Amino acid sequence: MPDTGRAASEARSGRRLIHRHSAVVRVTHWVNVVCLTVLLMSGLQIFNAHPALYWGQQSDFDHPLLAMTAEEPARGVTTLLGHRFITTGVLGVSNDASGQPVARGFPGWITLPGWQSLAEGRLWHFFFAWLLVANGAVYVLAGVISVHFWRDLVPRRGEWRLIGRTLRDHALLRFPHGEEARAYNVLQKLAYLGVVAIVLPVIVLAGLAMSPRLDAAFPWLLALFDGRQSARTVHFIGALLLVGFVLVHVVMVALSGAWNNLRSMVTGRYAIEDDSHGR
Repeated sequence: MPDTGRAASEARSGRRLIHRHSAVVRVTHWVNVVCLTVLLMSGLQIFNAHPALYWGQQSDFDHPLLAMTAEEPARGVTTLLGHRFITTGVLGVSNDASGQPVARGFPGWITLPGWQSLAEGRLWHFFFAWLLVANGAVYVLAGVISVHFWRDLVPRRGEWRLIGRTLRDHALLRFPHGEEARAYNVLQKLAYLGVVAIVLPVIVLAGLAMSPRLDAAFPWLLALFDGRQSARTVHFIGALLLVGFVLVHVVMVALSGAWNNLRSMVTGRYAIEDDSHGR
C-alpha cells in the first residue's frame, strides 16, 4: 500500500503515523541483532571448552561458582554455588546430531559452530565483537550529535517520580497511548541506558581482560576485575543480563503491538492514537 493509502487507513482507524526512529537508530539496531545473536552462540561455544566459572586469577577446580559436568551413566549435572542439579539433555550432557548423548556444557544447537571447535568459535566471536563495538560507537556518536541520546535515553527530572506508576502499568500490561507513546517511558529509558552505558561496556572490558596480550599492555584490566577468571565470570553474567533484557524486550514489543513496533524499527514510522479523533 502506498504511503498515502496507508496514512489514510491509519487516519480512518483513529491513528496517525509519526516518525519515531532515525535511519541511524534503525540500522544500528538490526546490526546489533545480528551481532548479539552470533556473539551469544559463539560465546557458548567458547564456554563449552571449559564449562565452569571461578573467581580470582586462578581456576579453583574444587570450588567452582558454576560448573556443567557429565557423570556416568550419561547424566548431566550443573553445580551452582555448591548446589547440584540434574540437567541431563540440556546442560552437561545433550544429544548430538545422531541422537547419542555427549558431554557438553551447552547443547550444539545453540552454539556456533554446532560442533565442538574452540578455534572457530573464537573467530566468530572476535569478529562480531569488534563489529558490535564499532556499531555501538556509531550509535552513541550519532545519538549525542542528534540529541537522541539525551532526549530519548536519559530520564528527565520530572520522570523519576513516575517510576512507581510505570512499574504498575507494565505489571498490568497497560501500555501508553496517544502522545504518551511518542517517547520511551522512564523504565524503558533506564533499561536502555543501563544496557548502553553499563552492561555492554562492562562485557567488552571483561572480554578484553581475558586476553593475555592486552593484560600485558594494560595491567589495570586484571586489577579492575580481580583476575582473569573473575573477568570471565563477569563476562558470562553480563551476557546473561543482556539475554534477559532481550527476552523482556521482545515480549514487550509483541504485547504492545508487534507490527507497529516492527514497522517503526524498519521504516521509522509509528502509529499513535489521534486524541482528536471523533471529537
